[in-house]
Amino acid sequence: MRELRKDYVLDKFVLVPDSSGAPDAGKQPEKCPYCPGNESMTPPALLALVVKEGMLQRLSDSEDALVDDWSVRVFESRSPVVTQTSAATYSDKPLYSEPAYGYHQVVVATPDHKQSLTKMSVDQWGNVLVVIQDRVRWLYTQKSVTYVSIYVNSGTAAGAQVPHPHLNMVTFSQIPPAIELEAEGSHRFMNENGSCPACNMISVESSGPRQILATDSFLALCPWAPTYPYEFWIYPKRHITSFSKITQKEINDLALMLRATLGGMSKALKDVPFNMVFHLSPEKKNSRQIHWHIEVYPQLSTWSGLERGFGVFVNNVRPEKAAEVLGSACRKELAGLVGIT
Repeated sequence: MRELRKDYVLDKFVLVPDSSGAPDAGKQPEKCPYCPGNESMTPPALLALVVKEGMLQRLSDSEDALVDDWSVRVFESRSPVVTQTSAATYSDKPLYSEPAYGYHQVVVATPDHKQSLTKMSVDQWGNVLVVIQDRVRWLYTQKSVTYVSIYVNSGTAAGAQVPHPHLNMVTFSQIPPAIELEAEGSHRFMNENGSCPACNMISVESSGPRQILATDSFLALCPWAPTYPYEFWIYPKRHITSFSKITQKEINDLALMLRATLGGMSKALKDVPFNMVFHLSPEKKNSRQIHWHIEVYPQLSTWSGLERGFGVFVNNVRPEKAAEVLGSACRKELAGLVGIT
């Protein structure tokens, strides 16, 4: 179990072990717990997506039987960063803390252990996005869930503990500081300019030197001031704050965009470890919303004292050059996916 502690002054939160000690992840098993046939090594599947005769079936494990032949599988993490059994202990400022209460679910993206998120098929990416949308909707119906975070750690250098392709979904009782800061900036911009800052950015970056790839519904770009070398973002072209409300057509288009950009990045940067995060608006009543999007952070460099101590980031790759390299690789990847030679 953990507790959520807040910095003395800053809106910075840290999850620390409670007084009973650090969570024990235990020795890593010799068999991969995420592979088919090893379902008993994980908690029961809350959702197992099964594809039969072209139709998607949403099933779950029972006490008597485990779902097999699944395409995507979701279960509670065995090493959660938040739990539903956290001790109900609070402390006030300046030493503020609260229970790290929430849900931590693992989304196994494919039954194929040797597959990677950068090479997974477009159809499989579509299945994963359908499951994520399903889970987001369900989690927001639960008590004490204020925000649902979705992220990928791909590669040991990016924080992955299990090599099998998967995503994490973690809920919080408060809006994470990075989302709060983005929402405040967006809210301020809209009050001053009467328009969404992300929509303005999309208009500026479309067909510009930092565009990587565009599909019918999405735009991939290297941001003007990137924190990481070759960092890129994927934005829906239409103004929308809620991922749970995107259409099936948009899911299919996003699956193509993810496969093309991640595949292109992998080829251009030689299977680089990376993190991928979904920045979504909280879906319960909240006046400050953001234009939802996905951010991808290749892990090519180590932060120095300037980054760690002062929040000033040194990036040795101009985003225009990054977009040129990634754009070329991603366009080739997209052409191969849609059958253009």
